[in-house]
Amino acid sequence: MSPKRAFASQIAQNTPPSGIRRFFDIAATMDDVISLSIGEPDFVTPEPILRAGIRSLEEGHTEYTSNSGLIELRTAIAEHLSALYGVSYDPISEIVVTVGVSEALYLAFTAMLDPGDEVILIEPSYIAYGAGVMFAGGVPVAVPTSVEEAFQVTPEAIESAITPRTKALMIGYPNNPTGAVLTRERLEAIAEVAIRNDLFVISDEIYDQLVYGFEHTCMAALPGMQERTVLLQGFSKAYAMTGWRVGYAAAPTELLAPMLKVHQYTIMSAPTPAQYAALAALKEGEPYVQQMVAEYNRRRRLIVDGFNEIGLSCFEPRGAFYAFPFVGVSGMDDNEFAERLLQEERVAVVPGGAFGQSGRGYVRCCYATAYDKIEEALVRMRRFMQRYG
Repeated sequence: MSPKRAFASQIAQNTPPSGIRRFFDIAATMDDVISLSIGEPDFVTPEPILRAGIRSLEEGHTEYTSNSGLIELRTAIAEHLSALYGVSYDPISEIVVTVGVSEALYLAFTAMLDPGDEVILIEPSYIAYGAGVMFAGGVPVAVPTSVEEAFQVTPEAIESAITPRTKALMIGYPNNPTGAVLTRERLEAIAEVAIRNDLFVISDEIYDQLVYGFEHTCMAALPGMQERTVLLQGFSKAYAMTGWRVGYAAAPTELLAPMLKVHQYTIMSAPTPAQYAALAALKEGEPYVQQMVAEYNRRRRLIVDGFNEIGLSCFEPRGAFYAFPFVGVSGMDDNEFAERLLQEERVAVVPGGAFGQSGRGYVRCCYATAYDKIEEALVRMRRFMQRYG
């Protein structure tokens, strides 16, 4: 006899599936598709990083590491953050190595939130933010941004969303999906709001090294912010290490300790070979990062100029590797545009609505794919817009 009660929890039932993966999965069943849908570098992990991971296996490093991760890696992370941003973290008690930034997000939300606690999210935003808050029993509160503000959230908008239940601000810049960045002045004003209202900040800075003609500002480096900020970082994007699944969180001990407790019970430790590879990335990866950033910048110019030329008005991204063109001129909403473009021209993009209500009318296009594929995608999209533009 089948069970009469529902198996899935209300939270699981109410959380929508990933709008990114939906189009990726459909595209995977089709031939001759150019995918601009998944935020993944098309570069193979640089050779010295690959070698380090392989060498760790050959040398028999198949055991657990410390729950917090290899001390050599945590020390290198602390030195890296100090050199880049002047922030000082104790590698023993203030850094934990995680299974990508995705786990770090889970740890932060699970360790921080009690049922009903509110977290302010800046939209459009990465799809895991809202879902992560909900899975932890919290309530996501969306603050929209617009192209008129260059998708930079204002401190006034954040302050207007604060209630007695607000516990934290989730912020992710350079932004996925828009490619927007925050000026230092804007970030300082947001920090003042957080301090004045006694909010914690979870700052996802995974794209910090992928900026173009712009200097990234680290939230934890601002006056008064390190003690209330959980800094999330990783190796997937800048070092072309998505499949290695290694990231980290850095925070003062009183914030990191409960996160580490959740990590101990759910993960134990990040994969050992991936940690050795990440260590090599910090020691030897910088020249490769610079080469990849230069190539992403070349692709950025191609795709943004191409979209504007074919009538899809495109905000100019200053970070990450996403373009976010407005598709309303086609007469379709973002979902219909993405579905018809995939079916008719074999180009996969992600509807902007997957990233929140303020993303509706846009599509996210990842330019981390090869230059010649972007060129061909633009040819196909021009043909598409000639029919519907």
